[in-house]
Amino acid sequence: MANLAKAAQRNAKLGEQRSIGSKLNYIHKNYFLYVLLAPALILTILFKYVPMYGAIIAFKDFSPLKGIWGSDWVGLKYFAKFLNSPNFTDIFFNTLKLSFYGLLLGFPVPILLAVMLNQIRKAGLKKNIQLVLYAPNFISVVVIVGMLFIFLSPTGPLNQIIASVTGNPVIFMTEPEYFRWIYILSGIWQGAGWSSIIYVAALANVDPELHNAASLDGANLLQRIWHIDLPTIKPIMAIVFILAAGGIMSIGFEKAYLMQTSMNLPTSEIIPTYVYKVGLQSGNYAYSAAVGLFNSVINVVLLLTVNFIVKKLNEGEGLY
Repeated sequence: MANLAKAAQRNAKLGEQRSIGSKLNYIHKNYFLYVLLAPALILTILFKYVPMYGAIIAFKDFSPLKGIWGSDWVGLKYFAKFLNSPNFTDIFFNTLKLSFYGLLLGFPVPILLAVMLNQIRKAGLKKNIQLVLYAPNFISVVVIVGMLFIFLSPTGPLNQIIASVTGNPVIFMTEPEYFRWIYILSGIWQGAGWSSIIYVAALANVDPELHNAASLDGANLLQRIWHIDLPTIKPIMAIVFILAAGGIMSIGFEKAYLMQTSMNLPTSEIIPTYVYKVGLQSGNYAYSAAVGLFNSVINVVLLLTVNFIVKKLNEGEGLY
């Protein structure tokens, strides 16, 4: 028995050595691919992983004079402070609602655009429409918000129409109940066209013979889209949805902050703007780091949860 055990150990070691040798041989043969990968890997480590070291200040009473390691350790003090703060509920649910409604309304739009673009057979017309749809993505957020303030101002073109009908203009940018809809709809207008590119590329791989065969069998346009086009982009839809749901708490700071006024704060104050105000403006770096880390943890939990659900509903296909 002892000899058999020793023989098994030797065979296991030989197997490991062969496995390592084959891997090294593969790397040697394809070294150029690893050279191409190296810059992206190095940049990811430098700008994504190394900065994680700074998250330690969320657990310390950080002082710039003492530095990160010299500051006193306070544990979960600032997390408890944020969770017990009187405005925690409003800020948390403002962030959640803005992201959830944006995902709910914005996710189907690029898919619909891609399906409609795929039905256009004239190449010139299709390119012109795509140019119009993609152009808003290249407009600066500052310019977008400036356009919103101009078009939705009390003397703007929209209010001129409303005033001519009702007699009273609507002050859209200062009323809290309008903030979410303006933010979400303007975001869909700006990004839906650009987000449809990945679906358009996937639909380009659909064999036209499938549509021809379905037409001969009597399938109408909607039936061909439902049974041919949508199953083709279903895996991409799942991945995009998981990534979007995983970042549901990561709203863009710039646009929300630029759209904020003293009147619409009840709905426009979200976690990113709150972190900016308590961190950079008030100088409370440890507290703002704790709030930001809390937000990141929520995102990770949502990512894992949504990926698990999608895999169950999508025959085991998910992000990983």
